[in-house]
Amino acid sequence: MAQKKKIRIKPKSILNRRASFDYALDEDLIVGIALTGPETRAARDGHIQLKGSFVSIRDGELWLNNASFSLKVNEKNQIGARTIDTSPRKLLAKRKQIDDLATRKQSGMSIVPTKLLTGGRFIKVVIALGKGKKNYDKRETLKRRDQERDANRAIKNI
Repeated sequence: MAQKKKIRIKPKSILNRRASFDYALDEDLIVGIALTGPETRAARDGHIQLKGSFVSIRDGELWLNNASFSLKVNEKNQIGARTIDTSPRKLLAKRKQIDDLATRKQSGMSIVPTKLLTGGRFIKVVIALGKGKKNYDKRETLKRRDQERDANRAIKNI
């Protein structure tokens, strides 16, 4: 009998859930990202963490910083060996979009990646402008989330 292959479900997008908790997000922008072959494979397999990553503007270009890519290492006798790479990666956007982001960043906004889209032919990053939340805003968010959860539980039990 032939052995059955395990079917893996690959994620269509990788979320940065921490971004919506730490920032009050405004508008979204979908941009491309310049990756090498192993980085692309890691993205398609879902071996990326966007937690703690941010976007900076250097020399009129967008750069994704602190995104953790877990890359496969090709060494003998090491099955599934991986290394973590957090080097900056260039984001691909139009000049007008970059200039608009730069002016908004000057006014105290931060640029945060919220999602990495791997569903289509190209890998895209959804970035958003956000203003950092204070601790009391974060506590209010947690309190509201707990109240909604309790209300939904009460409705479900009725």
